[in-house]
Amino acid sequence: MKRPIEIEDLKKITTLNEPQLSPDGEAIAYIKQTISEKDKYVSQLFVQKTGEKQAVQWTFGEERVSYPRFSPDGKWIVFLSNRAEKPQLFLLSTHGGEAKQLTTLKNGAMQPSWSPDSQRILFTTTLEPGEDLLSRPEEKPEDKENEPLVVTRLKYKSDASGFLDSKTKQLACYSLESDEAILLTEGDYNHEPGSWSPDGTKVTFFANKKEDQDYHIISDLYVLDVESKEETLLTDGEGIYTFPVFSHDGAKIAYYGHRKEYSGATHMKLWVMDMSTGESTCLTKDWDVNLGDTAIGDLRSGHPSPGPVWDLGNQKLYVTASVYGSTNLYSVTLDKEVSELVTGHHHIYGYDISPQHQKAVLAISTSVNPGDAFLVDLSSGEQTQLTDVNRTFLDEVHISAPEEVNFKADDGWNIHGWVMKPYGFEEGKKYPAILEIHGGPHAMYANSFFHEMQFLAAKGYVVLYTNPRGGHGYGQAFVDACRGDYGGKDYTDLMSAVDQAVEQFDYIEEDRLGVTGGSYGGFMTNWIVSHTDRFKAAATLRSISNWISFYGVSDIGYFFTEWEIGADLFTDPDKMWDHSPLKYVKDINTPLLILHGERDFRCPVEQAEQLFVALKHQKKETRLVRFPNANHELSRSGPPKLRYARLKELENWFNQYL
Repeated sequence: MKRPIEIEDLKKITTLNEPQLSPDGEAIAYIKQTISEKDKYVSQLFVQKTGEKQAVQWTFGEERVSYPRFSPDGKWIVFLSNRAEKPQLFLLSTHGGEAKQLTTLKNGAMQPSWSPDSQRILFTTTLEPGEDLLSRPEEKPEDKENEPLVVTRLKYKSDASGFLDSKTKQLACYSLESDEAILLTEGDYNHEPGSWSPDGTKVTFFANKKEDQDYHIISDLYVLDVESKEETLLTDGEGIYTFPVFSHDGAKIAYYGHRKEYSGATHMKLWVMDMSTGESTCLTKDWDVNLGDTAIGDLRSGHPSPGPVWDLGNQKLYVTASVYGSTNLYSVTLDKEVSELVTGHHHIYGYDISPQHQKAVLAISTSVNPGDAFLVDLSSGEQTQLTDVNRTFLDEVHISAPEEVNFKADDGWNIHGWVMKPYGFEEGKKYPAILEIHGGPHAMYANSFFHEMQFLAAKGYVVLYTNPRGGHGYGQAFVDACRGDYGGKDYTDLMSAVDQAVEQFDYIEEDRLGVTGGSYGGFMTNWIVSHTDRFKAAATLRSISNWISFYGVSDIGYFFTEWEIGADLFTDPDKMWDHSPLKYVKDINTPLLILHGERDFRCPVEQAEQLFVALKHQKKETRLVRFPNANHELSRSGPPKLRYARLKELENWFNQYL
């Protein structure tokens, strides 16, 4: 029998990211990320012929590589590497040789994309107001530890970046011919790149250029003339619009977007703008799905999300959508006809498409495989697995294949979920069970590999995980249903799922139930244990306990509470308090483990502190573990040693009380 999965098997798992097709369709490039023996993330570039099973490693060393992109003429691959500390642009010939460093920018380079003539590379960098693009890193960085932080803006911190300085993301362009880069944009705005026009004279981007931008959660689309640097605004300043992509004839721009009809719960739709008239048409108005990938897990964080891709004839587009626990590939015509291309019980988390060759390369994960690259013939639908990057690991360990289940909510709504049996499962025996609750809440558990759940199953637990209302994948009404009702129907959805799971699966021991979740899942864990004593142990991760303080301390609190709770400090603070688990802390009797990152600016650690002190003051059973140098992404991309420690805390807590 294969051995059970352990915590440090995270070191043995390879994640395959960012698959790219060569222009001739005969090779792919991709990134393989691992955790080294020194407990550092290492990623390398690999290239593989589509007709072969063996890949060639193109970069080496203890570095992190990302964003590989073939030049349109097939002669080069540009990529990012942090071998020079900050990520910089590097260039490799597809015929071999050493990588050439193209940039030495003070703040690094990001998001490269080739011009159609393969002579220029659009990229982004961050700059202070008036800072020269080519300014070099200072030999001795200033020691700012003891300097006061002056804050004048509403948006002054982010979970990803910490406290924000005055740097903003700008577009720049590197020329292979001149070996120089020029700045294309300026101003106190962050610019996100879109695509080049077919003739290489323009680029699209999206940005929030409102005068009081912190008060408006929007992003508009722009076209920039590369020569004159003149910008043209394309959209109305009222919505969130992203990923603008020129058609092959330059006559249209496709993009994702919505007008915030349901605030942050609104489905992303596919739009096409006619450049001659400026008129936009929504192609997916009647298709009740969210475009893009909303599946969550613990192996990937921050990988680039591809946008829509035009077919060669400019009459249809390729998109991914999150549907019923899977992320699939579809095509949508200008006549609004949707076709399934690659669907199944899986998670497509990366893709690149070659319309001229009718090929796509997809990065696909399943519940029992962390992910591999697959080649798809778009004409026939035929799939060919190109890689098997985790074969050694998968041959060594037992993987628990979850059973897909459907539960009925109190009001008849369908609640989709999965049940994972424990390692060494024997018929007739009873096992303790742990309910896992995802964050977001506008995200979804999926048919995707999840190390934490596999680990808990390996330790002898049944693992139950579901998508209660508020999650993506089940229609607009479903994802919107938790807004203004946190702790209402979403809570009863979860309790109904537990009731029915215990009834349906006789191997679950009803008196040995645990519950855990992170972010929104942490909020819900707190809510559950303050409203029922049915669970014998609970672990709340990067959680929310008090919406009133969350409003002022979270990097998104000032708009998220209004969007999700339907209240703020000025309109209805009583409602914020009514939906706060801290209000009901006297009713918590379940032993509660509290895990939180010190640098979490999304759900700051004070949320954990309030909960812990309130419980300790009542002499309730609790334990607070604070993780240094960890933000909201601890479980996915935090320092490896802290990820191990986090899982060990979970194991010990549930072993003690279940």
